Amino acid sequence: MDTRIQDFNSERRVKNGKKSLIHNLSIPLNEATTAKFQIHAGDGNLTIDGIPGSVSVLVNGTLEYLETQGIPAQTLEINSGSSTFTLQGGQSKQPRFRMPWSACNGATNWIVHINPQISSDITARSHGGNIKLDMSGTSLKSLSADTGGGNITLVLPDGSPHLIVNARTGAGNVEVSVPSGSASRIHATVGLGKLIIDPRFNAIDKTTFQSPEYDNSSRKVEITASSGAGNVTVHSR
Repeated sequence: MDTRIQDFNSERRVKNGKKSLIHNLSIPLNEATTAKFQIHAGDGNLTIDGIPGSVSVLVNGTLEYLETQGIPAQTLEINSGSSTFTLQGGQSKQPRFRMPWSACNGATNWIVHINPQISSDITARSHGGNIKLDMSGTSLKSLSADTGGGNITLVLPDGSPHLIVNARTGAGNVEVSVPSGSASRIHATVGLGKLIIDPRFNAIDKTTFQSPEYDNSSRKVEITASSGAGNVTVHSR
């Protein structure tokens, strides 16, 4: 079943002299046990985390967009307990490329909360905004984060059987927090920035790092991270 969602309640506000609207997002769980989230925030900043406690919704949150961008487009596909939720924002007139580090910022802000109790694959994108994903406490299978010029901050969950993570930015920093003691392999590359890798990961070559227990572990995390102009940092928590 393919459901196109356009029923929003909007709150109008003024931001930096431009009219923007806020949409309250709430999608029912529909008995889903697995889900794919494909979220593209246009030129905006994107924050994703888990909904605290026991919940009966698939995803909720707040979406800001400029009047000139139009309403974010949403679709929901449901098939035998598996849901695919797609959210696509419009583009503003801000330039896509931004200087790295603190100057990175998007035109709008989306805050999205997903159901932490279902097994999820997440794709998060922005043309140039910052992406922050706190996946601690969630059940995650794969994660992809991509932005043209913003910073990426990822907090990975504990206990995933085999988690695949990809993070790429054109100009900002990438920071990945992994659980202490997790069996991880890291492929990291930078253009003008630096690699800052937790010393508990052994260097296999100039761009590959691995925890000593990785080959024999039944629970693994494989991280690929790159930045064109910023730093790539991987640390334990």
